[in-house]
Amino acid sequence: MLRLRLALLAAAALPLGAGPALAQPGAATAATASAQSEHDKLFALFDAADEASLSRNPLSALSRGDMRYADRIGDYYSDAFTEAQRRAAQEELAALAAIDRAALNPTDRIAYDVFRYDREQTLKGLTPEVLALTEVRPINHFEGLHTFYPAIASGQGMAPFKTVADYDNNLKRHAEYAKLIDRTIGRFREGLGSGVVETKLTVRNMIEQLDTQLAQPVDASPYWGPVAMFPEGFSAADKSRLTAEYRDTLTSTIYPANRRLRDFLRDEYLPAARDSVGLSQMKGGERLYRQMIEQTTTLPLEPAYLHDLGLSEVARIRGEMEKIKQRVGFTGSLQEFFEFIRTDPQFKPESREQLAEDYYAIGRAVEAHVPHYFATTPESPLEIRAVEPFREKFEAGGSYQSGTADGSRPGIFYYNAYDLPSRTTPGQTSLYLHEGAPGHHFQISLAQENEALPAFMRFGGNTAFVEGWALYAETLGYPMGLFEDPYQHFGTLNDEMLRAMRLVVDTGLHSKAWTRDQAIAYMLDNSGMGRTDATAEVERYIAIPSQALAYKVGALKIQELRQKAETALGPKFDIREFHEQVLGTGALPLPVLESKIDGWIASKA
Repeated sequence: MLRLRLALLAAAALPLGAGPALAQPGAATAATASAQSEHDKLFALFDAADEASLSRNPLSALSRGDMRYADRIGDYYSDAFTEAQRRAAQEELAALAAIDRAALNPTDRIAYDVFRYDREQTLKGLTPEVLALTEVRPINHFEGLHTFYPAIASGQGMAPFKTVADYDNNLKRHAEYAKLIDRTIGRFREGLGSGVVETKLTVRNMIEQLDTQLAQPVDASPYWGPVAMFPEGFSAADKSRLTAEYRDTLTSTIYPANRRLRDFLRDEYLPAARDSVGLSQMKGGERLYRQMIEQTTTLPLEPAYLHDLGLSEVARIRGEMEKIKQRVGFTGSLQEFFEFIRTDPQFKPESREQLAEDYYAIGRAVEAHVPHYFATTPESPLEIRAVEPFREKFEAGGSYQSGTADGSRPGIFYYNAYDLPSRTTPGQTSLYLHEGAPGHHFQISLAQENEALPAFMRFGGNTAFVEGWALYAETLGYPMGLFEDPYQHFGTLNDEMLRAMRLVVDTGLHSKAWTRDQAIAYMLDNSGMGRTDATAEVERYIAIPSQALAYKVGALKIQELRQKAETALGPKFDIREFHEQVLGTGALPLPVLESKIDGWIASKA
């Protein structure tokens, strides 16, 4: 599809403030020259900041297909890395302040505001007070190097394995992985000294993850994947050397590092970890939770407000579920209807293969409707894959891995087939809409492919926009006619209920001292989720507080802006144009997005 161009973006986006006054011809010429100069300064800053960021974050470069730093993972978990991040943010904000925002064109002003917002948020997360609560808890079962590195190194992830140099780079990353694992142990030990520790729940899950990996024979592990798929052009000598070096590195470096981490967590850290699961029960956790809420939602919201918002949304969605129950003629209570959905054989996937075919069929149905809702679609293809067995137990029901901007690596929609008897089929359509098209795949791919945007907007983002868009994308299944089947309709309500419950449960866990079992029970009482999914969700919220709040907050904001536009523009409203406005400048902080849409409405009206 055609990529967006800077001229189109500049014409579409209105200034965040009042429009410029009319000027005399001579003044206009001077203003144009000034704007061009400020534009050049701004984008020179963006380019320099991006280059510096890639050198500090080699995996970010690798994810883009940039191989300059492919032999490295990064200097993570070190004081030097933290100081480099802080210094870069401070220097970049100072350089930004020297640029005259008023002289920029409307699109550049949006980029200016997003860049400033991103750097200010970075500095908020790097204060000594925050670092004392975060650096000493470097990994958990949901966000940890030990969870995502095997996929990178497997030959099926974002790292390419096309040349001998690719294979050698992977070996160098293996050596760095072991050093980083030892650094996480050092950080955990600092927390033991300061009294800021992880929960026993997350520690036990990490131990189980590491046990699972260590139990795999080397040649059956994901790390062995590249050896099992040598390109045809490799010489016999290269294959022999690489096979020997991979086996040696795995047995002498990767496995011992994972064993050291497992033994430390099991024997030293677990006894000192906390029994509580909420941040408010951790030293300094109440203050940290508020900071994390602002970071993930891009809004300074209070836990109590979000909790009440969640309760309100749960009540509304329950009312819609009651209508579905009546429509299908179910005579029991709503809780009994949930249990019917969870247990009746008609809602169980027949097999992993059938589950895959279901998603392929949904993808074809969505594709037929896309032209009616989007003027611009991604060039990058979308693949459908099952979550790999080595990580499926602790993964969500679905997820998305972005492709490369040039389309050489596709975007991937992952569905989870772990514990198949506990899974149900009614939520399949909304899951695909969210994780695949037009959810994450459209939003992330369109940003990456838009070469008119600076790199930090093409490849960056915030949770509220990214997840808010994906949840909003689920609602497009209604006008597309994808929820005519009452059980698929129930499925999307059930998924929307999940995001509403997250507001209640996340704040319940981290500001109201809810227990894990209390949170699981709440989710089972208010939805048709299976216990396996509800358990995984709750343990995810425990591991990464506040992240789950962003879905509903972001989606409600996009829905609010669409309603505002429909009301103001009437017959002038075009859904394809609205979506172009929302997606055309990358993942914006919600206040910046609102200002942009308000300006667009004013220009149309």
